[in-house]
Amino acid sequence: MIIVKICGLSTAETMAAALDAGADMIGLVFYPRSPRNVSLEQATSLAEQARGRAKIVVLTVDADDMLIKSIINAVRPDYLQAHGSETPERVAEITSKYNVPVIKAIKVKEAGDVASAKAYKDVAALILFDAKAPEDLLPGGNGLSFDWNLLKGKDGQFMLSGGLNPDNVPHAIALTKAPMVDVSSGVETTPGNKDMALIRSFIARAKSAR
Repeated sequence: MIIVKICGLSTAETMAAALDAGADMIGLVFYPRSPRNVSLEQATSLAEQARGRAKIVVLTVDADDMLIKSIINAVRPDYLQAHGSETPERVAEITSKYNVPVIKAIKVKEAGDVASAKAYKDVAALILFDAKAPEDLLPGGNGLSFDWNLLKGKDGQFMLSGGLNPDNVPHAIALTKAPMVDVSSGVETTPGNKDMALIRSFIARAKSAR
């Protein structure tokens, strides 16, 4: 069964929709530039809503120790998603210092980007492949995809992200054999505004994919 992560949730209503539809992981974004950014208070409440029903992931972008410590203490996540330019050494440091497994996002445009994930093999709990965005855009959640053929034949656990939506997720899974998928903008009506029907559709189509 495909593991599905719904990222960038920010309201109790859309969180409930994701959980009731069978989301395996939920993502809470801590990045002020993002329309999906949540406060510590919001995240704590949403995390409690999800706890025991889905794994809780907090997304940060090159966060410093002060921010990470405050998030870990308040939200108590199952994973921290490092979605910036964090080095393998930084990923290892976060894991060790805060006793939290790290999902490392790898931004992909060409084959060399996929190969760069090997540097994180021994320090990241999971690799997430996302599209490499132009510098003037957010580091994720832009609705951009990359050439999924670059992941054909990829072994092991990894998560596919970037430009997925209810219509294309079955094809993406069939092509890449990704065991895990992640969506944010693909289940929104406008940036940051999740649509409950799209969330349900995405989860159902991903989980029925082969």
